[in-house]
Amino acid sequence: MSSVTTAIRLLKAFSEDEAEIGVSALAQRLKVAKSTVHRLAVTLVTEGLLEQNPQTERYRLGVGLFALGTLVRRRMDLSNEARPYLFDLRKLTGETIILGVPSDGEVMHVYDLESPQALAMKSDLGARKPAHCSAVGRAIFAFAPEQAIERLLAGPLQRRTAKTVTDPARLREMLAETRQRGFAIEDEESEPGIRGIAAPVRDSTGAVVGAVGIAGPLQRLSLEALEGYSPALLEAVAAISSRLGYTAAFRERYDLGS
Repeated sequence: MSSVTTAIRLLKAFSEDEAEIGVSALAQRLKVAKSTVHRLAVTLVTEGLLEQNPQTERYRLGVGLFALGTLVRRRMDLSNEARPYLFDLRKLTGETIILGVPSDGEVMHVYDLESPQALAMKSDLGARKPAHCSAVGRAIFAFAPEQAIERLLAGPLQRRTAKTVTDPARLREMLAETRQRGFAIEDEESEPGIRGIAAPVRDSTGAVVGAVGIAGPLQRLSLEALEGYSPALLEAVAAISSRLGYTAAFRERYDLGS
């Protein structure tokens, strides 16, 4: 049994009825040596996933797990609240609709609705993609803290197509343009033949927690056509943000009304 598996089983040993467990009981339950439990427990305490009661020397689940659980809950909440608006956008545009979230300097697709048309951008659910060359990524990072922007621009800035922008100065300008108009445009920068537009989604604190994108083949999506979808896209992300607790400030920023 690997150390990772044992560590996971150790964390799963705790329950509401047994909030604190000692090393001996854990070792007996997991059928491993007490030295193994002690070593793993020390590591998990260091990482904030376990805590040790100084009076009893027993272990209990740490607040680090709460933080991780909160991230999962937020993503689930985002997907659930966004779903009806994503379907509306696909019905309106006939193109692939993407819901992406930031993930370690990249963008992860957490919900995709693929276009029903034969020629379309294919769904890539669960994939992580570079943020600098996608509309979804730039829509997120345009509103990120300056430190996150600096890390993004520091690279590596992978060139995925002939049109991928890898110059940090130009990318900074593009992020500023995105902030000003409220949405990002992608023109064959991530995938040849694909264009897209994306706008950010905010939570109740005002933080950008993701972005919704519309993507499809350049044969149907001229740059003018993409911008033509911007009012519907901005209205959709405003509605999703509202469902997450962020309302008036967003609507005033883009003059969307109530």
